[in-house]
Amino acid sequence: MTEDAALATTLSAVDPLPSGFRMVPDVSVRLLPGNVWWGGTPSRVMRLTPAGARLWQQLESGPVTGRAAGVLARRLTDAGLAHPRPPRPETRPNLTVVIPVLDRADMLTRCLDALGGDYPVVVIDDGSADAAAITAATDRPGVTLVRHDRNQGPAAARNTALRVVRTELIAFLDSDCVPEPGWIDGLAGHFADPVVAAVAPRIVTLPDGRHPRRCGLDLGERPARVQPRGAVAFVPTAALLVRRGAVIDVGWDGEAFDPGLRVGEDVDLVWRLHEAGWRVRYDPAVRVAHEEPASLRRLLARRFRYGTSAAPLAELHPGSVPPLIVHPWAVLAVLGLLARRPLVVLAGVVGSAATVAVPLDRAGVPADLALGATAAGIHRTAVESGRYATQFAAPVLLAAALPGGRRRWGRRLALAALLLATGLRDGGGRRPLRTAAARLADDIAYGAGVYTGCLRHRTWMPLRPKVVRPRMRGN
Repeated sequence: MTEDAALATTLSAVDPLPSGFRMVPDVSVRLLPGNVWWGGTPSRVMRLTPAGARLWQQLESGPVTGRAAGVLARRLTDAGLAHPRPPRPETRPNLTVVIPVLDRADMLTRCLDALGGDYPVVVIDDGSADAAAITAATDRPGVTLVRHDRNQGPAAARNTALRVVRTELIAFLDSDCVPEPGWIDGLAGHFADPVVAAVAPRIVTLPDGRHPRRCGLDLGERPARVQPRGAVAFVPTAALLVRRGAVIDVGWDGEAFDPGLRVGEDVDLVWRLHEAGWRVRYDPAVRVAHEEPASLRRLLARRFRYGTSAAPLAELHPGSVPPLIVHPWAVLAVLGLLARRPLVVLAGVVGSAATVAVPLDRAGVPADLALGATAAGIHRTAVESGRYATQFAAPVLLAAALPGGRRRWGRRLALAALLLATGLRDGGGRRPLRTAAARLADDIAYGAGVYTGCLRHRTWMPLRPKVVRPRMRGN
């Protein structure tokens, strides 16, 4: 048996990525000597066989052709080490756009104008106060209006659409979105992969002439497989293409979305698709603009609402909503820094190196890169721990920062540095202090929502950090 045949036989249970897809490594990946791949989220090491290395050389210069190349492509994409670039659809997708709406007739008009009539549209009016305005906005060719007599929530509105629409694909779109031309065609190619159930674009802030701010639904510029505790853990239905049959299959009694969830119903659906074995992709090469709240008060109110979904989601998907995942040695190093205890810091660093750098070195990762991974892990733990503390223990942090004698100045400076790093975790732009303050306020609002949801549902699961032993995944 040849090496290529052996590779295909060993991975025969893996559904190959179809022919025509191209591959691009994740930006985190390092291609090291000995056919070793290192990267992804969470990080892992994959060593290709000589046959696998030859297949990758083919994939670097051209699309998937044949089962063996498709199997390798699937392994790389599922591991988050590479991402698929689908072929452009040869025919127009069999697709309907679904827009749930509650009032906001002017935004609905703008959204429909941006769609341009390229695909049929179904608008679900979820009990708008001014039904006549919604009727007037939808009075155009290719648009069908379905009305709820009373407001039932976004989940119920989308379930109504699933009972009305019969096309293979559905593009869910919120009325406050303005999609770019060709956005559907840019995403629909992913459905050439038969195990893809949903694909989401990057959602960015709609330009309005005010001070630019990051969209609260923006999941970043890196493509990803969407899965709990992954680089991208969820995608919203503000703009989402789905395979109709897949979302119905993971539902119950014809309802794909849980009508009991007023917030987080889209996260629940995405996680049920993942649990059922479907793939969900995030493709930031396609963008949809979204109108953000005009005031800080409304922004924080939205974050509070999002926070209230953590408790019901934790009950529906145990283990998928940890607020903080940390490694014990890295936590020890961070606590030592805050307490100004050099020996504690040293113990944490040595322990982290033993559990992260040493296995990486054995797997063929150069020592300098392995030690760099250890340092990056400690830094990430500091930032995420600071964010957790801000979200759920803001009063404690403020009390710790109050004046209390000369000896506490070092502690207050360490605390201020931690909070600043937390607020600037994505970069501060031209106004770093303002950016940091806004993000800290955002975290506090979200944490208040989580506490509220926990009290309503009588659970503390969304507040429990998860301490895990560092383990470098290998393939």
